[in-house]
Amino acid sequence: MDSEATADRQADRDLMCEEQLAAPSDRRVPVFDARVLQAMRRVPRERFVDPELAEHAYDDAPLAIGREQTISQPYMVGKMTELLELDLPEPGAPGPAVLEIGTGSGYQAAVLAALGARVFSIEKDAELARTAARRLAELGYAVEVRCADGYGGWPEQAPFEAILVAAAPDHVPLELERQLAEGGRLVVPVGPRDGEQELLQIRRRGDRFQETRLFPVRFVPMTGEAERGR
Repeated sequence: MDSEATADRQADRDLMCEEQLAAPSDRRVPVFDARVLQAMRRVPRERFVDPELAEHAYDDAPLAIGREQTISQPYMVGKMTELLELDLPEPGAPGPAVLEIGTGSGYQAAVLAALGARVFSIEKDAELARTAARRLAELGYAVEVRCADGYGGWPEQAPFEAILVAAAPDHVPLELERQLAEGGRLVVPVGPRDGEQELLQIRRRGDRFQETRLFPVRFVPMTGEAERGR
C-alpha cells in the first residue's frame, strides 16, 4: 500500500475514530472494540470514494459511489464490524471466513481484511465488482470478489464464522443463515425499501437462529432474488 498517500489523511482517520466511533456526541452506542478502531485507523477511506468526494471521505455520513449505491457512513461500518464478534487468529494462523454481501466500493471488505479475516465479497453490479476488486488488490487487501446475486450466499466457501449484509432485504435470507458455522453471526439490515428498517444480529445455535434486534437504519434495498421470494 502507498504509505505516503495514506499518511496525509491519518489525522482525519484518527479524528473519525475518536469522534464518530469511540465517543459519538449523539445517542449512538460507541464502537468499543479496539481492534475494529485500529483497523479503521489504517484503511484509507478516501481511496474508496470518487476523487471529487475525497475531501468528504471522513464525514459522518454515507457517500454516493455511483450505480445508485453508497459507501456506508464510518460509524455504521465500525458498528457492523464489531457486531460480527470476530475471533481473530494467532500470527501465522488462517483468519476467520467472513462473507460480505454488497461489496460496493470495497471499503467494508478492506476493514474486515485489515482485521485479519479471510474475506469473500459478493457484488451484484458488474462494474462495481470489477472496480472494487482492482482497488482492493492495488491497496494490498486479500479479498475474493465475486459478481453475483448475494441472496444465495457463497455455498462453495461456507460455512462462515460471520456474514455481513450491506443492503436491506425485506426478510432474512434463509440461505445466508444456513451458511453460518455453529455459533456464527449474521448482521443484516431488514425492512422495506420505503419503510422502517432495523439492524439485526442473528446467531446460529444448531438448527435454531437467535435474533437480536438492534436499532433503526437506512440502507439501499437488496435487489434481485431478494425481491422475489422468502
